[in-house]
Amino acid sequence: MSSGYDRVVQPAAGDEALENHLGGDEAKNYRQYEFDMVAPYVGRSMLEIGSGLGHFAEQFLPRLDRLVVSDFDPYCVEQLEKRFAGRDEIGVLQFGLPTDIPLEDKVDTVVLMNVLEHIEDDAEALRSLARVTLPGGRIIIWVPGYMQLYGDFDRKVGHVQRYTPKTLAATVARAGLDVEVLKPINFLGGIAWWAAVRRGGVGYPDPRLVKIYDRTVVPLTRLIERFFRPPFGQTVFCVARVPQS
Repeated sequence: MSSGYDRVVQPAAGDEALENHLGGDEAKNYRQYEFDMVAPYVGRSMLEIGSGLGHFAEQFLPRLDRLVVSDFDPYCVEQLEKRFAGRDEIGVLQFGLPTDIPLEDKVDTVVLMNVLEHIEDDAEALRSLARVTLPGGRIIIWVPGYMQLYGDFDRKVGHVQRYTPKTLAATVARAGLDVEVLKPINFLGGIAWWAAVRRGGVGYPDPRLVKIYDRTVVPLTRLIERFFRPPFGQTVFCVARVPQS
């Protein structure tokens, strides 16, 4: 088993270079959208993969007995250790996937936000996570959707692929996991992404457009997706279960 990502392609992280939860304070609605999608499936103990600076994981603390944050990037790990210093219920780990994760006590929930698309052997990465998840526990996967949206941004941040529900389901099955939830989300965001990044040739989202998108498109998307399941989206969301036996 390797000790890190079999293809490490994401640039070194920093305050202004993190891919996860793009937009920072300019994308509060989107960050809330992420949390509201994930939170119903989180139990009492959680391991987050690719925690970055820890903003996302920190939101779950009121409902958790135990939190483990992790990252492959040394800068992020250093920042996580500073952020959660002196918190006995919070652990910080550094590793890449696939690997044997140095976690003594299993968790009931693992969360991956924009991580799996960076890893060539994605099924083996999920197997690594299943080994540290309690039987019946959940692995929550948030990945960019649809290769039609793949562009310069994806290459720059090291995306090996973008997923469809079908391709993600195949990866989950190869890992020996069961699907509880699997669907495309952020339908309008997918259209906006295609227009700006693919047709418009933008290599990286404009912060000004991110702010407008967050204020207008995200709330409308959430309203629409309350009433119907979109045929595709900017993101594919999956909740996988570790078999009971």
